[in-house]
Order: sequence, then structure tokens, then C-alpha cells
Amino acid sequence: MKKSFTVRIADKGKSLQDFLAVHLNLSRRKAKELIDSRDVLVNRRRVWMARHPLEKDDIVEVLNIKSDAPAKTEVKILYQDDDFIVADKPAGMLSNDEDSLESSLRAKLNMPELQAVHRLDRDTSGCLLLAKNQKAFMEMVDLFKKKSIKKIYHVIAAGNIEKEEQQISFKIDDEHALTRIRRLDGNSKGTHLVAMIETGRTHQIRKHLDIINHPVLGDRQYGMRFGVAEFADNIPRQMIHSYSIEFTSPSTGRSIFVKAPLPDDFRACLSKLHLS
Repeated sequence: MKKSFTVRIADKGKSLQDFLAVHLNLSRRKAKELIDSRDVLVNRRRVWMARHPLEKDDIVEVLNIKSDAPAKTEVKILYQDDDFIVADKPAGMLSNDEDSLESSLRAKLNMPELQAVHRLDRDTSGCLLLAKNQKAFMEMVDLFKKKSIKKIYHVIAAGNIEKEEQQISFKIDDEHALTRIRRLDGNSKGTHLVAMIETGRTHQIRKHLDIINHPVLGDRQYGMRFGVAEFADNIPRQMIHSYSIEFTSPSTGRSIFVKAPLPDDFRACLSKLHLS
């Protein structure tokens, strides 16, 4: 299978290895193996230097793609009532659109109206809220706008974040964005923390931790700027887990609180870094 990419201004100067890791969702080790196999062309010429710097408008062609994407796994339902489902999204699966958690549950449960109310990044695991009908969907969209839904994330960031608690309020795409973080454990290699976002900007946790120079471990997009990728090469994905979601059901007035246990790869990363 062949894929082709045009280098954009944001990727100018990036090494071929890092570019492939991000755009093909590969570890840097796998990206280098692909380059070593002579299956990568830049502007129709084979390139076998992993550090080859890319220029804007370069055409990168990959002739034989090797993916780190995990095999499909069964989606676990954590909570269900007449209006909502909270599912435990595996890392590596899209939230919605084709070949996603949403489409998988639609088919499995025979619920064509089922919709994901919010999104998690492909490589983020944990609680994902879905509405069973359009009325419930619109009610939950309204609750999100009113900031009446509380979500808590567990994150492993690079380096030691010494402050016990802090808030990060840098703008994202010129819009207000606020993330609150609380340190659970840390050492020179990484910090296990809890994050709560009061705004839902794209990649908010990843961007905010990157801004304070403690990018999410395993993040092959933002973390690479600080050389974290070399250390995190054996970490399979960005270490973000949507741990819990809490809201009041608009139809019943019932308080709903759902937790998703930390997945095995997240726990393995904590163990590897000697974090609790």
C-alpha cells in the first residue's frame, strides 16, 4: 500500500523520521525501519537518512506502510440507561465516523441514532459519552456548552512537575483555554498527574503540557520538540486516559458518575517509570 504526503509549513525542518512517525502513527523506531528498508521517497528520490530535513512542499511517498495500530478490541460498556451510554474507548480507535467506536456500537446494538457527544483523540483511552437519540444528544451538547459536565483525565507527562497543583491558561487558536492539573507522583523521568479541563479545545491537554515544557509521554506530535521521543520510543501511545465523567441526566435529574479503570499499557508505563 502506497501513501503520499505534501509537507506543510508547520513541518518544515522536521526530520523525515519524525514526520513519518507523526503522519503514519508509528513509533520513531518503526519509522526508521521503514526508511532503512528504502521504501520512502522524497520528491521521487529514495532517502535513507532518518535525519533528512524536509522543506515546505516536499512530496513524501511511502511504498510499504507498517502500522503500529492495535488489533480491534471489544468495546466495553461502562454505563447504560434509556438515553446514554458511557463506553471505555480503547487507544487506537476513533471516537466517531467510519470504523470507530460509535459505528461499532451502532452495529452491535442496532442503534442507528447512536452518536458520540464529544471526542477523544485516537490514542486517548477511557470514558466516551454517547447519546441514544437526538433529543438526548442535543441536551448533552447544551450541558457541555454550560460546562456542566465534569471530566477527569489521568496523564503521564515528561519530566518532574514539582508543583502539587497548578492551572494552565494559555490561549489555543486565539481562544480561552484552561486546564487544571494535580500531581500524584513524579521523578526526573515523568510525572503522573490528574487533569481537568474547563474548556474543550482541540488537543488541549497535550498543547498545554507542551507549553510548560512537560509534554505528554508517547506524544509523537508535540512531544518531539523537546527530544522526548527518543526516551519514549517504547511507549506505545500518548499517555492520556479519560478516567471519569460526571453529569446530571437532563431527563431524569439523576446524578451519573462513571469511571474507566487505567488500562494495562498506562499501568505498564507507570511501572516502568517507577511511578504510582
